[in-house]
Amino acid sequence: MTGHSSTIKNRKARHEYEILETLEAGIVLKGTEVKSLREGRASFKDSYARIMDGEAWLINFHVSHYKQGTIYNHDPLRKRKLLLHKQEIKRLRGKTEERGLTLVPLEIYFKEGLAKVRLGLARGKQVHDKRRDIAKRDMDRDTQRELKNKYRI
Repeated sequence: MTGHSSTIKNRKARHEYEILETLEAGIVLKGTEVKSLREGRASFKDSYARIMDGEAWLINFHVSHYKQGTIYNHDPLRKRKLLLHKQEIKRLRGKTEERGLTLVPLEIYFKEGLAKVRLGLARGKQVHDKRRDIAKRDMDRDTQRELKNKYRI
């Protein structure tokens, strides 16, 4: 990912959801929010995106107060508008309403000086799916470890 800096990832999203599709969206921020994000002071806990009134919004995304900010600092949990084309919004609205999918923020990063959010169109995983993924990951890790030890000189 060339040109990306200050990446904050939602590590829990890939565990909780099966990501079917990803897309990039711009995000409307205030000045102190940008400075906090550049410092990496944000949390994806319980955050999601929603299409309301023909616009995309990022909800429950926590951006901490900027340390050197004044009394006019931003509200940490305010709704933040996402910048998408109308066709993308219509397509996402259809998929989230008809199929019961969820828009989950996967990461936030800066690209050429602009804040971007990578959204995932996701379906919630069941407990047995999570267990299967964990078992597969453990098996892959053990296989890699054995191969490494086998070819070690």
